[in-house]
Amino acid sequence: QVELVESGGGLVPSGGSLRLSCAGSGFAFDDYSVAWFRQTEGKEREFVAVISWSGVNIFYSDSVKGRFEISRDNGKATADLQMNNLTSEDTAIYYCSADERMARSLQTATPKYWGRGTQVTVSS
Repeated sequence: QVELVESGGGLVPSGGSLRLSCAGSGFAFDDYSVAWFRQTEGKEREFVAVISWSGVNIFYSDSVKGRFEISRDNGKATADLQMNNLTSEDTAIYYCSADERMARSLQTATPKYWGRGTQVTVSS
C-alpha cells in the first residue's frame, strides 16, 4: 500500500522557521521525484518545490525561492522541506507528493501519489 505521510506542521510566528518531513512507503521511493504543494482554502493548489530521485535536480516556486530548501534521504525514504523567514502568505496545508516523472515536469503536472497534508499557520 502506497503511503506518504507528512509531519512537522504547526503554528509559527512571522519570521520563524519550520521543517516539514515526508515519509514514503509502499513504493520505490528512490525512483520517484518528490514535490511539495500547498493549498489555502478557496485558492488553487500551488506548487512549492520538487526534488528529483537523485536529489540533483531541484526547482522552487518564485514565492519560496531563497527561503525554502527541499532535501531527501533515500535511505530513510524521506523528503524534507525546510522553511525559513515565514510570512502569513505561507499559511496553508502542505502536501507531499511523488511521481516517477522528471522533477521539472512536476512544477505543472499532477503527481501520482499524495499525502494527506499538514497544516502550517504563520501568525503575523
